Amino acid sequence: MSAHSLSRSPRRWLALAALTLSVLIVGLDGTVISVALPTIAGELHADSGQLQWISGGYLLALSVAMLPVGLLGDRYGHRRLLLAGIALFGLASLAGAFAGSPGEVVAARTVLGLGAAAITPLTMAILPRVFAKEELPRAIAVWTAATALGMPVGPLVGGWLLDHFWWGSVFLFNVPVAGLALLAGLWLLPRDPRTADRAVPFDTLGTVLGGLGITVLVHGTILIPAHGWTAPAVLASLGAAAVLLTAFVLHERRHLHPLVDLGLFADRRYLWGTLTAVFVNFAVTGILFVVPQYLQAVLGNDSLGTGIRVLPLIGGLMVAAAMSEALVPRLGARVVVPLGLFLLAAGTLLGATTGGSDGYGLTALWLALAGLGFGLAVVPATGLAMGALPETNTGSGTSLLETVQQLGGVLGVAGLGSLLGAGYLARLRTDGLPAPAAHTARDSVTGADAVAARLHDPGLGLSAHTAFVHGMDLVLTACGAIALVTGVLAALFLPRRAAAAPTVAEGAAQRAESVA
Repeated sequence: MSAHSLSRSPRRWLALAALTLSVLIVGLDGTVISVALPTIAGELHADSGQLQWISGGYLLALSVAMLPVGLLGDRYGHRRLLLAGIALFGLASLAGAFAGSPGEVVAARTVLGLGAAAITPLTMAILPRVFAKEELPRAIAVWTAATALGMPVGPLVGGWLLDHFWWGSVFLFNVPVAGLALLAGLWLLPRDPRTADRAVPFDTLGTVLGGLGITVLVHGTILIPAHGWTAPAVLASLGAAAVLLTAFVLHERRHLHPLVDLGLFADRRYLWGTLTAVFVNFAVTGILFVVPQYLQAVLGNDSLGTGIRVLPLIGGLMVAAAMSEALVPRLGARVVVPLGLFLLAAGTLLGATTGGSDGYGLTALWLALAGLGFGLAVVPATGLAMGALPETNTGSGTSLLETVQQLGGVLGVAGLGSLLGAGYLARLRTDGLPAPAAHTARDSVTGADAVAARLHDPGLGLSAHTAFVHGMDLVLTACGAIALVTGVLAALFLPRRAAAAPTVAEGAAQRAESVA
């Protein structure tokens, strides 16, 4: 079925279901592994470095491959490359389920990252081909909800699987879901139009510069939790990343057929839509980084209970997704997006008042408020960025959007993780403990709980919980401040009215003029 006829067919909603199912498994896989790491360590005798790369290998492959995949999709077909990514994701999951060593798990996770890198931007790129302009915001809202739903539900699914099956089930779970998404995509998604771009030279140098720059940037951030921001290896990686990514930007601006069109940032819709989405996701990443730890370590919930208790965030997002469809046409994105950011700031700043003796009620309240703000901000912001893309060759624009968000999330976790650690250590009291026990307690709140149980020292457990809540409050304060500042900037700089998206020919002509 062609894209034009599909946009008027009831099957478009089934096509959306196929796309959201694809991004849902990516979101689930991104967080489900965190629950399984302790079990994998015990079953496969993986050391801390190998465990780090089970997570880091996926993140690295995802970040590096996402940039060129959009251009490849524009040239060889979004649907074709998306289905290949889903198939690769399913096969890598099958391999991971029956891995016999930590190295095999790292390899499987890395290939999973490659599959995920194709799925996320290309599902977004297909949306404008399936839905007419007036229905696109609703589709983006559903797509956004699916990407967000996977993050808190991942630990819930992982905890249930590990309670009933062996560790490989967290990988095997993906296989039937990927198979269903693949069949649905084959049946429901519009066929790729013929393109004339295959004869255009591929930007190999841009791919190398961007890939190397992202690689050393992500590698440096992976080292931060263990070594700190000032470690020589971290500084060297971040410095090299700055040089390589600067060279990448300069090359892309001068190249006639660049890997990504940085000229998109000249459109205020794309620039401020992307920046808003980046900072909104930064704040929500911070929330999802600290709240599950709080619910487990401080309030004593298991993985399943933790996943359930994070759902108010998703509930708020769902409500906002429905509200934004009605509010944006009436009030405009310049009103709705800042409103969402201010609600997100209010929710996180309310969360930052959490005390060591507070229960779940306050958490549920501020999570719902933050989720409402998240949805009201990110759905219209993503719609603005999507509206700036040309009618064809949308893959490069969505890849750039997703890559920037991904890197912002990576740096955000590193920065907020450091803030959490500093706040935790500032309030933790380990006086009188043996040196090994004190080291374990200072390493994490979970370690402190283990030491307290072993030494029958309830005071240490109370100190650790109070210290962790203090660190969490600092992180939430930072998230709230970021949302507040972004809301002010959005109110000032978001365009009042949408401008026409540039055509492909106009974009090429502009680049040719800049090169000349």
